[in-house]
Amino acid sequence: MISPRPRLPRRKVTTDRPRFLSDKTKLLLLAVLVGLLCGCAAILLKTLILWIQTGLTSWFKGLSDGLLLLLYPGIGMLLSMLFVRYILKDDISHGVTKVLQAVSKHESNIKAHNMWSSIAASSVTIGFGGSVGAEAPIVYSGAAIGSTVARWAGLSYKDMTMLLGCGAAAAIAGIFKAPLAGVLFTLEILLFNMSMNAILPLLLSSVTATVVTYIFMGNDVQFAGSIEAFSLGNIPFYLLLGIFCGFMSLYFIRVTLKVEDRMRHLRNPFWRWVLCAALLGILIFLFPPLYGEGYQSLSLMLNNNPGAISRTIFGDWLTASPWLFLLYFAAILLFKVFATAFTNAGGGVGGTFGPTLVSGGLAGFVIARLINLSGIALVPEANFVLVGMGGLMAGVMQAPMTAIFLIAEITGGYELLIPLIVTSAISYGTIRFFEKYSIYTKRIAAQGELLTHDSDQAVLTLLKTQDLVEHDFTPVYYEGTLGDLVDAISRSHRNLFPVLDRQGRFQGVVTLDDVREMMFDRSRYDNVKIYTLMKSSPAFVYLDERMTSVMNKFEATQAWNLPVLDDENKYLGFVSKSKIFSSYRDQLKAVSNE
Repeated sequence: MISPRPRLPRRKVTTDRPRFLSDKTKLLLLAVLVGLLCGCAAILLKTLILWIQTGLTSWFKGLSDGLLLLLYPGIGMLLSMLFVRYILKDDISHGVTKVLQAVSKHESNIKAHNMWSSIAASSVTIGFGGSVGAEAPIVYSGAAIGSTVARWAGLSYKDMTMLLGCGAAAAIAGIFKAPLAGVLFTLEILLFNMSMNAILPLLLSSVTATVVTYIFMGNDVQFAGSIEAFSLGNIPFYLLLGIFCGFMSLYFIRVTLKVEDRMRHLRNPFWRWVLCAALLGILIFLFPPLYGEGYQSLSLMLNNNPGAISRTIFGDWLTASPWLFLLYFAAILLFKVFATAFTNAGGGVGGTFGPTLVSGGLAGFVIARLINLSGIALVPEANFVLVGMGGLMAGVMQAPMTAIFLIAEITGGYELLIPLIVTSAISYGTIRFFEKYSIYTKRIAAQGELLTHDSDQAVLTLLKTQDLVEHDFTPVYYEGTLGDLVDAISRSHRNLFPVLDRQGRFQGVVTLDDVREMMFDRSRYDNVKIYTLMKSSPAFVYLDERMTSVMNKFEATQAWNLPVLDDENKYLGFVSKSKIFSSYRDQLKAVSNE
């Protein structure tokens, strides 16, 4: 008889499979993917704008056709407004501000439709001649691409924020062919608390997007100009330009936001569109360079051909007097802000990035021409146009490093690096005396939703009151007795008891220490009412209250627990100082890249 074959011990089955990619490697590969997609998105946006512009204006033959330029921007604004209002049903304006809010309020989640919706709406707005830029919409699209890829890959908040930043950096790099500017834009404006570990994924995404753009759009700089060599003797005039750009930045920020806010007081969006379209049409009729982004005018100034810009109804007068010519350009500089605000408030989708560049070029030209006409000196106007672009960007966006290297990259003007640094630094320093926040951050800073370079402030901004409410406190009722309170004490592991009325509205609190001595005297259980024992709370917290405000209340009252109420003063729970400190530590670990 054959003996049975001995059974071998069963091999232990494990579900822990070897990981072929580390988290860092995975993040880097995803950064490259985001850069590739953002580069394609930037090409798509630029191509759509060009196609629409060409289709609308290439057949013009005379002045009567050109009058359509007064109507086109309004039509584009209307189409964008209808698309956003009735198809998207979502607010996609002010893309950079929306990205900042996504990081601070929505855990870096951006809706997937923003990958294409901002491109569609802004291409129509700008293609039809809206006086805005394409950069903020492409930043919103790029950030949405990064956020969506991160959700698809199941990344944490920290890595999702990183990929969101990679998308924004790649978007700037792709549309301008400026990889370094893309990285600096993200570090200076969007992701305030990124460490040096963030540089590599940002660089990879930016370079990838730039390479994609080079392949399909060529490697020429966007604004080639007739730049002369830097002269040390012109430094005082660049200082003057920096101060002027600082004050013009202040004007740009405050007028833009004020006009948009005033226009939005018109509740009916169609009446608002009618008014904004009419005002924009009048401005374009008087100042044709306000039509569209204005990059053509910028190129003419950079190539010492500003006269081609002045072909308007004032043409004969302007050529007759050089001072009137200068005054005309100063007027364009002042009214560019209004044209941008009317476009956005009237339903258009676009950003202030492009208008900032154009206004900076105009500021540089105005100062240079003023110096030349006054006879004080003879300065190269094209140089001042280029440096003015950086100066105004440094002030409006409060991002001097981005301004310096973006202008150097998109113009090939590295020989003017010293005046760019001087003017941008002076402009930034000037506006900081009067305005703490940039055009992107001013509104959300007022709402307490801005992440800053202050780590404490940034973490408090990310904490949400509704996530910290503790609900395990046993309530008692206002008209109840000491016996009811003792019963609640026996069922609770807390020493604090909220007192409510029968509608759930908060009336006060009773602590265990308040009744410790009398709770063993049964003869008082039916005679002592709870309302005689309760104390009022030193402060209240509301569910949607900002964490900085909550912390101020804790500091002012020296309390350890504060009740949380809704808008009708109904009790929801308590928030404790210890819970906030614990969540603060956890949040600090979550956002750290170390």
